[in-house]
Amino acid sequence: MNDARIRWLCRRGMKELDVMLARYLDARWADAPAAERAAFASLLELQDPLLWDLMMARDTATDADQHDVVERIRALSGI
Repeated sequence: MNDARIRWLCRRGMKELDVMLARYLDARWADAPAAERAAFASLLELQDPLLWDLMMARDTATDADQHDVVERIRALSGI
């Protein structure tokens, strides 16, 4: 998936998610390994409420790669 498409998918219905996802995109995306990129892209397929629950640690990603990306996003956001 190209960078422009990923950036577009980071635009969510919740401003808080927009900020968190854009922060990750700006800080990590360019240098992320393929597995991390794939995990991030798969997170973007989730509905906002589920993605928000993952970011707020109300739920846990069952996929280890997704879990790692969520933790990176949370760390970049100071959560």
